Amino acid sequence: MMLRTKICSCLLSLLFHAFLVFFSSAASSTQNYLPRGSSLSVEDESDLLTSPDKAFTCGFYGLGENAYWFSIWFTHSTDKTVVWTANRDRPVNSKGSRVSLLRDGAMVLTDVDGSLIWQTNTTSTHARRAELLDTGNLVVKDPNGKILWQSFDFPTDTLLPYQRLTKSTKLISSLRIGTFLSGYFSLFFDNDNVLKMIYDGPDISSLYWPPPYNNVYQNGRFDYNSSRVAFFDEMGTFVSSDRLEFSASDVGFGIKRRLTVDYDGNLRVYSLNNLTGLWAISWQALSQACNVHGVCGRNAICIYTPVPKCSCPPGYEVAEPGDWNKGCKAMFNQTCSPSQEKFVQLPQVDYYGFDLNYTTSTSLFDCRKLCLEDCRCVAFSYRLSGEGLCYTKGSLFNGFKSPNFPGSIYLRMPVSVETSTVFAGTNSTCPLAEAEIVMGSPDMYNIGKSMRWRYLYSFAAALGAIEILFVVAGFLLLFGRRGSPASREDGYRVMSSQFRKFGYDELKKATKNFKEELGRGGSGAVYKGSLADERVVAVKRLGGSYQGEEVFWTEVSTIGKLNHMNLVRMWGFCAEGRHRLLVYEYVENLSLDKHLFALNFLGWKERFKVALGTAKGLAYLHHECLEWIIHCDVKPENILLDGDFEAKIADFGLAKLSLRDKMKSEFSQIRGTKGYMAPEWALNLPITAKADVYSYGVVILEMVKGIRLSNWVADDLGEQETELTRFVRVVGRKIQCREDSWMDDAMDPRLMDGGCYGSKIVLQAKKMVELGILCVQEDRSKRPTMAYVAQALLECEDELCHSGLSSHQ
Repeated sequence: MMLRTKICSCLLSLLFHAFLVFFSSAASSTQNYLPRGSSLSVEDESDLLTSPDKAFTCGFYGLGENAYWFSIWFTHSTDKTVVWTANRDRPVNSKGSRVSLLRDGAMVLTDVDGSLIWQTNTTSTHARRAELLDTGNLVVKDPNGKILWQSFDFPTDTLLPYQRLTKSTKLISSLRIGTFLSGYFSLFFDNDNVLKMIYDGPDISSLYWPPPYNNVYQNGRFDYNSSRVAFFDEMGTFVSSDRLEFSASDVGFGIKRRLTVDYDGNLRVYSLNNLTGLWAISWQALSQACNVHGVCGRNAICIYTPVPKCSCPPGYEVAEPGDWNKGCKAMFNQTCSPSQEKFVQLPQVDYYGFDLNYTTSTSLFDCRKLCLEDCRCVAFSYRLSGEGLCYTKGSLFNGFKSPNFPGSIYLRMPVSVETSTVFAGTNSTCPLAEAEIVMGSPDMYNIGKSMRWRYLYSFAAALGAIEILFVVAGFLLLFGRRGSPASREDGYRVMSSQFRKFGYDELKKATKNFKEELGRGGSGAVYKGSLADERVVAVKRLGGSYQGEEVFWTEVSTIGKLNHMNLVRMWGFCAEGRHRLLVYEYVENLSLDKHLFALNFLGWKERFKVALGTAKGLAYLHHECLEWIIHCDVKPENILLDGDFEAKIADFGLAKLSLRDKMKSEFSQIRGTKGYMAPEWALNLPITAKADVYSYGVVILEMVKGIRLSNWVADDLGEQETELTRFVRVVGRKIQCREDSWMDDAMDPRLMDGGCYGSKIVLQAKKMVELGILCVQEDRSKRPTMAYVAQALLECEDELCHSGLSSHQ
């Protein structure tokens, strides 16, 4: 009896609990529409509209203590990312504010005092309800379901799939992180029917995407259209009436995406990871952040340290700490007294636009004189490209420092101004090459105020000190021909003056008449040598195809300016007669192929370290050098290993510089190595950084497998295919199907330790295989960027990685 009583008691308790759960669920059930005559209150957190598929939520979104916006956001994103805001520049109070669908058909937002903040244009209509659709579109409908108003017609900073951008709409960035206020960057259709991005700030307006120095057709656009419409679909493919097309790197159905003009002025497609709720960039308009105009304000300079930061040049200070929109202000009053003025040289720095004058075939002296004679001129830019290009500047905006910019900006200021040799305003000191100063006197050029008289008297007395002779020789090269243009070779010599120039006999002696050959490639042979200071070096003797003067000097100036721990460092060059040689640091453990495909193989720890280091080096070349540098021949033979098995990429500068103002067809003659070449080489398509990504993918798959993947094998039907094709087909399918046997086909059996792999090795190997398969996609738009690969491997370094890739641009 007691047992029966207990059972009944338990059943009643369960029924009561079920009733409470049901009642609670019913009470908290969400709605996707707002009926006519009803409202949502800011004070009731449950007053929300939710799309039928629960992907989007609409209601009051709070930032700070007492600021609310009527917004739409992604329900399942970790930060509840907002995609639309009704009152982005006029937040409402946390008490008494509400949004209502009035009896007259208008949807209105009122503040606590009843003041009207925002409303739809549906007054005096038969509007029946406001409804949030699965697309993220908030609509007002009449009784027949006809849409009278929709949020899709009034975008803020974000475009959702199937939301159209038209000639009457634009996307406007937020002002900064943590606010919805309108910023200065916009995506819009210009009067020439081309989709563009512009910085429209307090002081200036400047178009920056697509590159303004190209015409419409060079940018791949078409201006003979009048529809002016653009949108992207659920697959992640964007199309525009000006023939702009691109796809998200994870193109396909089932992924929530958004296209956003970010506060930093870049246009990006984001893809949502349903498991983590985090966003990943799957496409972006500009790979170099410093190419965004206005991002650092007046007079300021965008510099990589290694991430992009804003800095003030010598003689300037931050105008308003914490707000780079205000840029930098001069610590002096601009005068127009040539005899009392000087120019401070900032190598590899330029300011885009605001040119008062543009001349070619002129000397540095004449360019300087042109600026001094114009009281409006605050600086001049001179390029050592062999053409004598001179630009005088009326204002300083859109400043950037690029290791590949072949020239300098010369800032005009009074002689009395003390100037430092570092940029101001960054979190750490970010030195330029030492700021050279060109004095105001037309008969004197020196490299520092405190040294000018000593150098002048030394020159007049014809002292034989080597340093003085070197400086005089440099001055004669650069300024000796007053009034006449410098030759192309003179320009390149000045560009390469930062390296040591070796004599041919010196290198012949150092290499013992080129006795010990370390390796040989398409560009020439490499020999081991020892300099007089006992430094061990690798000397590359360039072959006949690299004898051209212009090519050689370009390569010298390009390679020597780069500095990254995962790139082989160049110490000097030789250009004597017909001899062209490059002098590099010697890397003890030679190249990766000698350790990967040999009996004395690399352990897993070293392999992963090399994969990560190589990714970092390529990411630096592709993304952090301001101008794109494409390697074009990534392979194990060009990945050197130092004493600690850190990867150092070699041969990255030989005719691979991809300047944005060059035609893509210039790469049609460059070829990589069979087995590592991307399909676009054979298809004669324009070569981009994604060609390096493909080659890198082959390399890291070889590092996992431990064999050359260019070898041919027979498939299940007896047909011939490469090891790479088989690897991608077999291993890719097994990983996709979550079969544990993928390791049997993917892993190098020499890595076995006691018959099993450690859990960390399995996780890292799986990540490398997934990344490698993504990298060798035939469609290059589906390949990740090297920046993404480096980040993915970095996260995996300490066993924090997880299987599965969301997006990778």
